Amino acid sequence: MEYAFDAEFAIVKAWKGDTMGNLVFRSTARNFNPIMAMAGKITIAEVEHLVPAGELDPDHIHTPGIYVHRIFEGKDYEKRIEQRTVKN
Repeated sequence: MEYAFDAEFAIVKAWKGDTMGNLVFRSTARNFNPIMAMAGKITIAEVEHLVPAGELDPDHIHTPGIYVHRIFEGKDYEKRIEQRTVKN
């Protein structure tokens, strides 16, 4: 029998979050980030957009704030995969 995954810390990156810790993920981040946020004893979330509490639609929240212990807004993202390559 397999034992459950037990992590001291879970560090996740979300697209949008509010000051209460509710998180919204985009694209492939929706696969494992919500599960990992719930698996850690202490969850730290980095968000691209931090909004005031109550700003997010409750139907679109992927991880409730009860699982998030620390949240901060990251700066100066470099999204290399989104750069367009044009051949001359």
